[in-house]
Amino acid sequence: MNPIDISIIIISYNTKEILRECLQITLKEIKSLNCEVIVVDNNSKDNSADMVASEFPQVRLIRSGRNLGFGGANNLGFLQTSGKYIVFLNSDAFLKPDVLLKAFQKMEEDPEIGLAGAKLVGQDGSWQPSARQFPSLLNDFLQFSGLAARFSQSRFFGKGDRTWASPLEATKTDWVPGAFAIARRDLLKQLNCFDERFFLYSEEVDLCKRIKKLGYQIWYWPDLVVIHLGGESAKKVANQSFSTTGSQLTLWSMRSLLLYYRKHHGFLRTYFRMVLEIWWHKLRIIKNYWFADPVHKAKVAESSALILLLRQAWHETQGGQESPPRPW
Repeated sequence: MNPIDISIIIISYNTKEILRECLQITLKEIKSLNCEVIVVDNNSKDNSADMVASEFPQVRLIRSGRNLGFGGANNLGFLQTSGKYIVFLNSDAFLKPDVLLKAFQKMEEDPEIGLAGAKLVGQDGSWQPSARQFPSLLNDFLQFSGLAARFSQSRFFGKGDRTWASPLEATKTDWVPGAFAIARRDLLKQLNCFDERFFLYSEEVDLCKRIKKLGYQIWYWPDLVVIHLGGESAKKVANQSFSTTGSQLTLWSMRSLLLYYRKHHGFLRTYFRMVLEIWWHKLRIIKNYWFADPVHKAKVAESSALILLLRQAWHETQGGQESPPRPW
C-alpha cells in the first residue's frame, strides 16, 4: 500500500448535521493525496456516530465512552494515524478548494515548519484572527480591557491577534487556532501530542509553545482558506456562561488560561494575571456603578460575574496547578 500523506482527525460532539457537511467537503478535497479520515466521537447524544458509520463507511470512526475534550479526543485519534502529516479539523470547519494539497506541498517544501494554519473566515466571508501571539500580561490586558478591539489597526494595541496586519500576508507566528492545523506526525509523537489537562481551550496554544521550544516554526498561510462557524460544540453544553466576545465557555476558558500560565510562566505570573483582570473589573464596576441606565448596570453585572468566575477558576485549578476531573 502507498504511504498515507495526511491523516485528518475530526472531533465530533453533538454536531451531527454540521459534521455531515464537513465530511462531505473533506472527502471531496482529498483528490490526488493519499489520506485517511478519522472521526472521534466524544460521546455525542445526537446520533452523530451512527450517522458517520452508516453514511461514511470509508471514514474510521472511534466512539469514546465519555467526553474527552478537544485535546484528549485528538490524542485518541492520533494513536490510530499513520500519515506523514496530521490535520486537525473542527467539525464546524469547511475546507475551500485545494487546502489539503497546498498544505501538504508547503510542509514538504520547508522541514523547519512544525505546524501551520489557514485563513479562517466566517460564513459571510469575514476574517477571523488566524495568526496570533502567545498570551502575556500585556496582550491579555489589551484584550479584556477592550483596547485591542478599539484600536485594532494599531501595531501595539492589536498585537495579540495581529489585527493590524493584512490577512493576505503569510507570516511566521506564535500560534494558530485549532479549527484547522497541519503538523508533522513525528514531531507530534515526540511531544505526545496535546496536553490533556487542557479539556477545552488553550490546548493548541500550549502545543505551539512546545513546538517552538524545539526550534520549529509556526506559520499562517492565507492562501489556505477554511470557513469556520465557531463554537458549535460549545453551544451544546448547558449551564455555563458564554463569553460576550464569542462562543467560549467562559469558566472553561479561564481554567485553561490559568493552567497555561502556570505551566509556562510559574506561580507569580499566573497570580498577577488573575489579579490584573480582577482589579480591572473592579475599576469597571466603580466607574459604572453610579449610573442608573441599563447599559451601565449591565456592565456592572457582567464584571461582577466575571470576578466570581475568575476566583472559581483559580480555586478549581489550585492556582493553575491542577486540571479538574474530565469531563469539565
